[in-house]
Amino acid sequence: MLSRIAESLFWIGRYIERADGTARILDVHLQLLLEDPWIEEDDACRALLSVMGSQAPEDTELTRGDVLSILAVDRSEPASIGYSIGAARENARRAREIVSTELWECLNTTLARMPRRISGDKVSDFFAWVRERSALAVGIIESATSRDEAWQFFTLGRSLERADMTARLLATRSLTEASGPSWTTILRSCGAYEPYLRTYRGMPSASNAAEFLLLDRLFPRSILFSVSRAEDCMRELEPRRMNRVGVADHSQRLLGKIRSELEYRPIAEILDDLPLHMDRVQAATSAASEAVRQRYFPTNAAPEWVGEIS
Repeated sequence: MLSRIAESLFWIGRYIERADGTARILDVHLQLLLEDPWIEEDDACRALLSVMGSQAPEDTELTRGDVLSILAVDRSEPASIGYSIGAARENARRAREIVSTELWECLNTTLARMPRRISGDKVSDFFAWVRERSALAVGIIESATSRDEAWQFFTLGRSLERADMTARLLATRSLTEASGPSWTTILRSCGAYEPYLRTYRGMPSASNAAEFLLLDRLFPRSILFSVSRAEDCMRELEPRRMNRVGVADHSQRLLGKIRSELEYRPIAEILDDLPLHMDRVQAATSAASEAVRQRYFPTNAAPEWVGEIS
């Protein structure tokens, strides 16, 4: 497969997952700002923007509407939903010979219907729409794509992004200290509340809920599941002869280290400093993504003509 095509598929997976994850995080925290009058809105908004990797203007007081504008509909902001949808569609255009007609039409329609502004009473409907469109795009690929290199690169990008977004969501748990979102709210935002109840058969506690979202091997939005799926994809992409001794691929080593660190560390220790451990997960997924780029999508400088030396 051409590296150009592989890179586009990788980023389609990442951007679709990023739009979905950003919608889930914003839905939780903007609703929390609306319901809890004791939260300092400016501080909470700045902390949320920081967690999402966006820069907040220093000279103005931020409101819920500002966060919605920056992280939802601003198509020039790399952390926003609008930017992610546009970037997913652009990468699909670059890989049009591989991308199915159904996925192409899905991404085109989603971008065409992406609003420029959202009224206050339509915020939750907008986030639900983003989740539905993301699920539709993923469903098209999962149901009608051969499990070849195209699927592996898409799933690799999606798995890395999902681990990163789940880590960001868990990191926001302590943004506003005692006023942060409850574990029940966080589980619901991940679609994990009912699977959690089936697994633990009781109301969410901090230890059990964090354990479920971090370490559950069967729930697809847990960090452990996502990291393990990314490792599986990289092993499938690796030439067979490279798998005989140890782990040669740098991205696999990075993910293996963070997986082992989470898997074998007591959950109580992780909860004691949850933001620190989630920062490590984000750093590991970012470094792994860069290692994948250098390995599979090298960007060589364009050749330059040099005149003859007389």
